[in-house]
Amino acid sequence: MNTVLTIHSGRRGLHEFTDEVARLVAESAIEEGLCTLFVRHTSASLMIQENADPSARRDLERWLDRLVVRDDPLYTHCSEGPDDMPAHIKCALTPTSLAIPIMHARLVLGTWQGIFLWEHRDRAGPRQVVCHIG
Repeated sequence: MNTVLTIHSGRRGLHEFTDEVARLVAESAIEEGLCTLFVRHTSASLMIQENADPSARRDLERWLDRLVVRDDPLYTHCSEGPDDMPAHIKCALTPTSLAIPIMHARLVLGTWQGIFLWEHRDRAGPRQVVCHIG
């Protein structure tokens, strides 16, 4: 089963979409297998991260912002604004695909794990995440 999820992040940061993926897995009726996710963009990435305490997400976002600064004089690729090149670098440092096992027709995620789109642009349009369940 292949499908494309559209995630409307709208702004920079981690945006959870675990429930949408879990619903697709349940609809697939696959008991044992693998769910593979792939984001089709160069300025957004995917992450499995804690979904209980929002401060963990904020700390990750702040840490990556400190690591990859805006307005670095070394950047030459800035045609789409000051967040353009930093977004590409952040995408290069974080995963663009995930593989999550399926057992008993459910995603095998830990108690506090969630699936997130990590939007690296200040403002972004809809993001496409390809989901393969097999």
